[in-house]
Amino acid sequence: MIKNIVFDFGDIFINLDKPAVYSALAQYGYTELTPEMDTWAKTYEVGKISSDTFLSELQRMVPSTSIPVIAAAWNSMLLDFPESRLIFLEQLKSEGSYRLFLLSNTNDLHIRFVQEAMGRERWNRFKACFEQFYLSHEIHMRKPDTEIFEFVLTQNKLKANETFFIDDTKENTDAAASIGICTWQLAVGSEDITELKAKL
Repeated sequence: MIKNIVFDFGDIFINLDKPAVYSALAQYGYTELTPEMDTWAKTYEVGKISSDTFLSELQRMVPSTSIPVIAAAWNSMLLDFPESRLIFLEQLKSEGSYRLFLLSNTNDLHIRFVQEAMGRERWNRFKACFEQFYLSHEIHMRKPDTEIFEFVLTQNKLKANETFFIDDTKENTDAAASIGICTWQLAVGSEDITELKAKL
């Protein structure tokens, strides 16, 4: 019996356009994620470097541009957060049938951008739906490492087989499933989080 639900954030609640970063940087010669960029992004995602350091490193890799352009490009992947998803989440919370958690690979620049785009009132409505709100850059772990799932289970005294995890990325749902957590790899574009109850 499922008692706990753990949600990803990007492409589950907020829509993303992941290639937008490289579309924005294409005129500077970067049309895809390079190994060096990937390493810095993952280091930043677990909070091991500051936003200023991260932006400086990207600007070093793309020297023909500027820090503000880099920051705008980095945030360009973040799109809208449909109100229908927020209302669904609030209704799920109000029913009280499940303990709800958020577990997101993210970073300080993205979260600050989302907070500003959503506005304080909507952001607070969203955050209030969760018992715990885990962001990779704050807890210094990231998916798909199994330690992050074990951390959530241990911290909240959850049983894996009573816990349901939703993410759009197969390697993340596979990692959660490997330690006994029930999962749904949401197919972006053809499925929506508002269909959750049919998956439980």
